[in-house]
Amino acid sequence: MDTSELIKALASDPQRPARPISTLWLFAAGVSIAIAAIVFLTVLGLRSDIVAALETPRFLFKFLVTGTLAVSAFNCVSALSRPGESWRNEVLCLAIAPVLLAMAVVVELFALPSDLWTATTIGRNSVVCLTYIPFIGLGPLAVFLWVLRYSAPTNPAFAGSVAGLLAGGIAAAFYAAQCTDDSPLFVAMWYTIAITILAILGAVGGRRFARW
Repeated sequence: MDTSELIKALASDPQRPARPISTLWLFAAGVSIAIAAIVFLTVLGLRSDIVAALETPRFLFKFLVTGTLAVSAFNCVSALSRPGESWRNEVLCLAIAPVLLAMAVVVELFALPSDLWTATTIGRNSVVCLTYIPFIGLGPLAVFLWVLRYSAPTNPAFAGSVAGLLAGGIAAAFYAAQCTDDSPLFVAMWYTIAITILAILGAVGGRRFARW
């Protein structure tokens, strides 16, 4: 049996219907959010000025970007986990969050004096960001890799990297509630690097644990 025949057989296998896989992904997302919340509240917690921050567009924008990334990555990785499923449109949707962030960066560059660009980009919490987003995301990533192992992705490394983006989006959304660096310049630099770390870990994990 060649690869195409195997994919068709798995897709039509009554032991692997689409609905249970979809349900499993929803369950995994719920468990992952709960794990991330527990870790976040245990090691960090909300920023002290959270009430005032909720009234500022920069703070709220962080959740728009991270939430958009998480939703698009969830749709993409769940499609990638099923052989024969069309996933190209979902992959294109992964670009929505970076585009939103790029637009915000352009607005920020116009709004801030040029002599503040570097300091605002570096921020005050870069090391904390690079430490805690991957840390908060490790548990969710492990859950998503387990689901990929249960399912049948045709490209385990790519599916694992998208699982890392999903874990990163969830972790970054929680971390954003503690981070006092709200500028899109900071988010574009340090959140991106932190989430990329999880994407790389996901690719390695997918290749190792989600192979057929």
